[in-house]
Amino acid sequence: MSLINSLFAGVSGLRNHQSMMDVIGNNIANVNTIGYKGSRVTFSDTFNQFVRFGNNPTDLSGGTNTFQIGLGMKLNSVDRNWNQGTFERTGIVTDLALQGSGLFILENNGERFYSRAGSFVFDADGKLVNPQNGAIVQGKVATSEGVIPPGNNLEDISIDTNLRLPAVATTNATWGGNLDSTASITRSEEYVQSGNINSAIAVGDSVTDSNTIYDSNGNEYTLSVTYTKTAADEYDMTYELTDADGNVVADNGATALAVVFDNTTGDVATVNGAAAAAINIVEPTLGIDFNFDMTEITQTSNSTTVSSTVDDNRDATIVTGTVSIFDSLGNSHTLTVKFTKTSSNNWNWTADIPNSSGTLSQNSGTISFNSDGSVDSISPNPPVVTFAPTGGAQAENITLNFGSGFDGITQTSADSVLSALSQNGSAAASLSNLSIDQYGYIVGVFSNGQSKQLAQIMMATFPNLNGLTSVGENMYTVSANSGNPLIGEPGESTGTTIQSGALEQSNVDLSEEFTRMIVSQRGFQANARVVTTSDNLLQEITNLVR
Repeated sequence: MSLINSLFAGVSGLRNHQSMMDVIGNNIANVNTIGYKGSRVTFSDTFNQFVRFGNNPTDLSGGTNTFQIGLGMKLNSVDRNWNQGTFERTGIVTDLALQGSGLFILENNGERFYSRAGSFVFDADGKLVNPQNGAIVQGKVATSEGVIPPGNNLEDISIDTNLRLPAVATTNATWGGNLDSTASITRSEEYVQSGNINSAIAVGDSVTDSNTIYDSNGNEYTLSVTYTKTAADEYDMTYELTDADGNVVADNGATALAVVFDNTTGDVATVNGAAAAAINIVEPTLGIDFNFDMTEITQTSNSTTVSSTVDDNRDATIVTGTVSIFDSLGNSHTLTVKFTKTSSNNWNWTADIPNSSGTLSQNSGTISFNSDGSVDSISPNPPVVTFAPTGGAQAENITLNFGSGFDGITQTSADSVLSALSQNGSAAASLSNLSIDQYGYIVGVFSNGQSKQLAQIMMATFPNLNGLTSVGENMYTVSANSGNPLIGEPGESTGTTIQSGALEQSNVDLSEEFTRMIVSQRGFQANARVVTTSDNLLQEITNLVR
């Protein structure tokens, strides 16, 4: 009878070591299967036959142990190894690898599946699917404003590849930078002529000098001064101040100024019969206020060399910044904001736009700073310009956000620099590219450089991953012992993040599998030897009756 038991014990070893080889073979076959998790086999013994029961010890004798003979072995479990696999970079945006214990959620024909394999593509309808079987990746789709809804309500991940963004008119432009507190004021203050007029020029001939001056808003004007000889040592002096378009904005009126030179020294003797002195030229509506000084001109026999300098040839303080804004049709326009210094801690600002783009109104004001360089006041507050674009777009009000306190534009001793930090308009655009971040957000990148959230891929985790049932094609389903799926967003809530442009490789270790194969082979051989040895013993027993 005992030999029969040994035969069956050996057969159980053969059968179960064959199962071990089946698992090893399957692991090796899937060594290059993406997202595959290897399995292992554990064994346990079966029932044991009692030969003798043990006895308790007594006062007169000791106890005895139970005698048992085993009846073979059986499969204890086939466990899946859920350790993290290595990543292979592919560069394909929709190839997704999972770092952590979560699984992708997919649906196919109304049935829900879970998978670690992230080789996905967009199908003809824009759905993110497993290309092998068409199972659709589940997640949350953003609203038209790009907002991902809260909660865990799953739906098919679907992206409209023909998605377009409408044009958005600019309504706000935020500025930053610094205005140099040590800079000189912008308005020209001193126009000084010097040089000589040749005394030999004929009566009726004239000498003209011109130079550029600036008003308090940094606009350029040309001052032209002409000396026309009327008699020996006597000249009529006229001046004209013209703007960039050639319009006369100031002059000496209908009567020329009579300039008389000393025939001995050659210096200016009188102007309109009075002692020579600088002339103050003022146009308050234009912000023009400068002194014209001609007292350094002489009239001698030397050649004519009349010239002028404005404010010792210093550069006018003009700080500009530009930003591209958009109208309601998506056309781009260049808005320029200019700052000019009027006095200590006080500046003017002016906004401008090319004539071809349209017109700006309410486009100027002032900004004042505190002694620490922070903004004190802005006028008007807030600064709002009205832009009437050409080409049929509707008029729009644009707020120029210069900041407050130390947030925005400041005035310190640092160099002047002005830049637009942001503006909220954009041109109409089409979807040009997609990206997927570590938290599963699918972000659309549009042809105008704008981006917008389109969807979010969701994850599932399980109390018992080994309880999942494999259904092939790298997918699993829920079983009685897996527990209910816990749906969450990639990140802290699931302990899983996504790597776009990569795939998780099989976690099968070939060296470990080949070692197990040797162990399985030796176990099978040993059990086979038990069967053959038991057979030889039975043969000897049967030979006893001969």
